[in-house]
Amino acid sequence: GGANLGLLMYNPEDLLERYNAPDTLKGQHTFKLTRGNCLYSDMGRVFASIVEDDFGWHESVCGTLSEKKLQEKYPVRTYQDHHNQWTLSGEHSFLTELAKYGLTERDMAANLNLFSKVATDKDGNLIFDSSAAKAGASLTLRFEMDTLVILNSCPHPLNPAKDYPMKPVGIEMFKAPPVSDDDYCKNFRPENTRAFENNRLYHLGM
Repeated sequence: GGANLGLLMYNPEDLLERYNAPDTLKGQHTFKLTRGNCLYSDMGRVFASIVEDDFGWHESVCGTLSEKKLQEKYPVRTYQDHHNQWTLSGEHSFLTELAKYGLTERDMAANLNLFSKVATDKDGNLIFDSSAAKAGASLTLRFEMDTLVILNSCPHPLNPAKDYPMKPVGIEMFKAPPVSDDDYCKNFRPENTRAFENNRLYHLGM
């Protein structure tokens, strides 16, 4: 409960293709992501589909916790002094993983924050809902193409907690069945159907 999972996605065959938050949201006419929504690349293809979700609200506009914000919000604890209880920013975590694939700060796109609900008040301010992420919440992503997945479990940048939250996230991997013509995600929006067609052409080498 109370966890946040930051997610970035890239095409391992062409690292210039990556998760595109603006296209994902505007293409499906939504501010939040849940079952039925697809996660688009900047080439109009589908990296992954949300096939199951009992959380119901994942956000893709607030980015990740920066080094600057980490130092402003929390007492900094180094790994050398605190080992697994050290404080880590999402920015640092992402960059550390991206470097393993020759990617740098310039390659960081806007990330998806799973299990974090951010709504707006009547004045348009972004409000983090601390009560939303319950223990046991889960979602299932079905990957529609080979995808390099970069994750971190650092706090959401708008999390108001005074103590650095350290919340675990479990991950399981399964083999998915083929996508049928009546698939819920594929037909959730007309834009999704077109994006799946782009995937089909991509896998044909066209």
